[in-house]
Amino acid sequence: MSGLHLPHRIRTLAVTQPDSPAVTCGDTTLTYAQFDDLTNRTASALAALTTDPNRVGALLRMGIPAAAAFVGCAKAGLVFTPINWRLDPDDIAAIAADAQIGVLIVEPDFAPAARAVAAALPHVHIVIVGDDTVAGDAHSWDRIVSDGSAADPGFGDDPDTAILQLYTSGTTGRPKGAVSTHRNLHNVPENFELYEFTADSVSLDALPVFHIAGAGWMSTCLSAGLHLVLVGEAKPALIAQAISEYGVTHTFLVPSAIGLLLELPDLDRYDLSSLRMIAYGASPITPAMLARTMDTLGCRLVQRYGMTETTGALSALRADDHDPHGPRAHLLRSAGKPLAGNEIQIRDLVTGEPLPPGETGEIVSRSRNNIAAYWRRDVETAALHTEDGFLRTGDAGHLDDDGYLFVTDRVKDMIITGGENVYPVEVEAALAEHPAVAEVAVVGLPDDRWGETVTAVIRLVAGAAPPSEADLAAFTDGRLASYKRPRRIHIVDELPRNASGKILKRALRVSFGRPEEVPS
Repeated sequence: MSGLHLPHRIRTLAVTQPDSPAVTCGDTTLTYAQFDDLTNRTASALAALTTDPNRVGALLRMGIPAAAAFVGCAKAGLVFTPINWRLDPDDIAAIAADAQIGVLIVEPDFAPAARAVAAALPHVHIVIVGDDTVAGDAHSWDRIVSDGSAADPGFGDDPDTAILQLYTSGTTGRPKGAVSTHRNLHNVPENFELYEFTADSVSLDALPVFHIAGAGWMSTCLSAGLHLVLVGEAKPALIAQAISEYGVTHTFLVPSAIGLLLELPDLDRYDLSSLRMIAYGASPITPAMLARTMDTLGCRLVQRYGMTETTGALSALRADDHDPHGPRAHLLRSAGKPLAGNEIQIRDLVTGEPLPPGETGEIVSRSRNNIAAYWRRDVETAALHTEDGFLRTGDAGHLDDDGYLFVTDRVKDMIITGGENVYPVEVEAALAEHPAVAEVAVVGLPDDRWGETVTAVIRLVAGAAPPSEADLAAFTDGRLASYKRPRRIHIVDELPRNASGKILKRALRVSFGRPEEVPS
């Protein structure tokens, strides 16, 4: 299995296709031979600075230093620990302290956070990217890498060695470090086929490296030997420009980025004809948006369902199952079927017993992709797994008779109104078809009579008139049962999101409910 571990793939590709482009960012392109050399030098430089527990932190946008640090750590037997640079400096410092990092690689823009980390961890080595005039005890990235040894440290054989530590988004409670090993991140050829890669594929990664979608897509594309174009942030104009400039054929985008791309006012001035496949995931997407994406961009789509704790995807809705105008259009609500090596069950929320097709419960999985533990969190680790080795996803859903998985919602986001269970995703999918609705999030807010009331928070299409509760009730007639229809609506300019694009529903419950009554 080690042959497809990330460091081994880079070593192999440096021999089999040394002159093929590996990574591009801006005006810089490195071949696989050059990238292999860069990551060897990065590995030796970081190993010289790092001591136990061998965690290398990073406050980096997606780019060549992020890719070099990730692969370099893997070659050196270190654990790459990228941190969400959008957090407050104190929160970043708390994560760095929890991870016990020995090195922090940081861009100059994030200097306040670096100072907070240095205050919390006096012995940390700060490595600054893009600034050769660093002062004090800080190191220059360019200098330490250029001075690093070109000899490959040779790590990456042991599938159970940790390679990546990502912190969960922490929408409830403090973030937890999910530790992934080479075995968890291992890429199999069957999954390359899922994306319909070819020898001339050019892939785009504009997702944060501190999120499993960004780090995982990088690992997949480099392991497949593709030319990978890196963009620092998932801004729609940057994505469109990169597709047009580099002839991008494949990319991974979260639904919010897809929506913003489609809404780009001058989208038609970019040549997006090279785009053949968009993989998407990390948060729910409505069938209406999927249909619009396929109609507008003319490319194929594949959905991946997974999470940080599963080191990427558990299941996939393949491109051939995306048929928005055909007889199987209902599958657009599905997360597809389990990928090779993944076992998925639906279990009763109370008894934990497996449920038959059609019945809703918690989605659990058993797979080599599942992490074994959270970093230094024995209690949370124990709660993550069942006694028979399944991982609890915290998502509700059901399987149909054909084995397709339908993710209903997060278990904690389920609304109980008048004794009836309402899953927001179903309501959101119905409301998203309204012509005035650009985006919608549905939450339950405290209600003296019903317990909770279904509440829709809507971002409108530009220039659209706000719909009333009566308008939405009429629109959902025949689409939703009466108890599932929203009783309150709120119009907002933007929906709150975390760095991975997920809507922060707790923030909505706090904003529009009575805080003392808002459930956690």
